[in-house]
Amino acid sequence: QVQLVESGGGSVQAGGSLRLSCVVSGSTSSTYSIGWFRQLPGKGRQGVASINIDDGRTEYGDPRFTISGGRAQKTVYLQMNALKPEDTAMYSCAAMGRLWPSLDPADYTYWGQGTQVTVSS
Repeated sequence: QVQLVESGGGSVQAGGSLRLSCVVSGSTSSTYSIGWFRQLPGKGRQGVASINIDDGRTEYGDPRFTISGGRAQKTVYLQMNALKPEDTAMYSCAAMGRLWPSLDPADYTYWGQGTQVTVSS
């Protein structure tokens, strides 16, 4: 089992920034990539960034965001800049056993509970 705990969400005005953290623990030897996703009420999850935690390869769904961190830190970060009201959502991180980063939530096995981000205009 892999446990993921997110933090760093909150309320911010449009144009502001937030940095989310995802602490990864448990049986992580078979975990190779961590992804960040967001979900609006009544809608499916949307991938925003993913990283291979060993070699740092990344894939992005939004160029305003930067994913970092890795296995040594046991933490993956999502730096979000130039935030817009439409970025308001629940943000979750997830872990999978594939080597290549992916923005498809179906590729992921383990999920955190999420942290709420609210952007006001």
